[in-house]
Amino acid sequence: MEQKRACVLVVEDDPGIRVLLRRALVDDYDVHLAGDGREALETFARVRPGIVTLDLGLPPRPQGAEEGLRVLAAVLGLDPAVRVIVLTGNTDKANALRAVQMGAFDYYLKPVELEDFCIRVRRAAFLRQLEEEEEPAQETGGPGSLEGILGVTLRIREVMGVVERVAGTDTTVLIQGESGTGKELVASAIHARSARRDQPFVPINCGAIPETLLESELFGHEKGAFTGADFQRKGRLETAQGGTLFLDEIGELSPPLQVKLLRFLQDHQIERVGGRELIPLDVRVIAATNRDLSRALAVGKFRQDLFYRIGVVTIDIPPLRERRGDIPMLAQSFLEQFRAECGRPQLKGFTRDAQSALRNHAWPGNVRELENKVKRAVIMATGGLITTGDLGLEGAPGSTESALKAERDHVDHALVLGALRRYRGRLNVVAEELGISRPTLNKILERIGVEARDFKKPKRRST
Repeated sequence: MEQKRACVLVVEDDPGIRVLLRRALVDDYDVHLAGDGREALETFARVRPGIVTLDLGLPPRPQGAEEGLRVLAAVLGLDPAVRVIVLTGNTDKANALRAVQMGAFDYYLKPVELEDFCIRVRRAAFLRQLEEEEEPAQETGGPGSLEGILGVTLRIREVMGVVERVAGTDTTVLIQGESGTGKELVASAIHARSARRDQPFVPINCGAIPETLLESELFGHEKGAFTGADFQRKGRLETAQGGTLFLDEIGELSPPLQVKLLRFLQDHQIERVGGRELIPLDVRVIAATNRDLSRALAVGKFRQDLFYRIGVVTIDIPPLRERRGDIPMLAQSFLEQFRAECGRPQLKGFTRDAQSALRNHAWPGNVRELENKVKRAVIMATGGLITTGDLGLEGAPGSTESALKAERDHVDHALVLGALRRYRGRLNVVAEELGISRPTLNKILERIGVEARDFKKPKRRST
């Protein structure tokens, strides 16, 4: 199936430049032309281009930028996702930057170098195409989107499938995954698709509350149950009546609390701390852990009967490094969220280097780390596209830069070791063989942790 060509609107009052730009673009795009603001807006409304190249100096005052900026505001109002590349004289960079602040994708200072200009249009078209491919899945809630869970890879789509199947039941669910993978998001999605959706979803992190307080937090307490209990208090289980209780990091529960939770799962009744009344509850329990509960079972730190009770259905969420194909969609989603929150509408996407850094980073903090990096970038960015530096990934483990450094170190290591062996640790000869200075060789040895004396031929002992 032939791919649909991107549509470009060229807005330029100079007929010669207008024809020149059309010739440069017509082989790759559907090109439409406009010579003034009125014609530009009429054509835009009719053809709805994904990319606009806009000369700021338009009639009736071609020496100024007011008309061009008016057209820019109008087209962004009609389609906030349109990629606008503004063109202006090389002495008017201030208005070009003003246009970017208004939401333009990029700017170009005349005179036009066609090769460079076409590269910028190609980049805008590529990013617009990515957005258009992602939008249908996100809008329809089909593969790629489920109650806030985003992704197109097989691993995450399998998770979505289990969520859909288990949501309509009342069974307990155990969600397993590393910190930051989105365990609470999955639990919330199960609740949102269940018959309990209109009732409370109550989360509690079992590892964040001191053991001495956790029992009261979960089960509530009666007045006078302990020092400081000046009034009766309902616990999280009662608060979740009719809905869902999400027990995050359930592996941190103490043995006594495991027993009490097990009793509730069996009988659907609780006693508040210091109370004698049995309180019936209708609450679904979803649990999560970033620990290997099988190890805790083996050493007796987690009850086997509770494990089987909470793990009727188990969902394993893959770490982000095992679903790298989802990173572009996740990063763009976070960008859309934070640029709205932070008032940065000019941010349209990521540079090619930034996209590469996102793909190559190890992501030990998983989706939560990605979210934080994109939020940082939205705050730090100064242009229309987020850079590797904005993300704070330069030199980070797994980035392109660190990968190249690791490869260079590997090559240095192999070359230097070979030369040291051949010349028995004689550094002057080694440096000459490698074509480097002695100080440079010393720095390499220090970096790779090698000492020349280890390669020197031992002196023969006299008898």
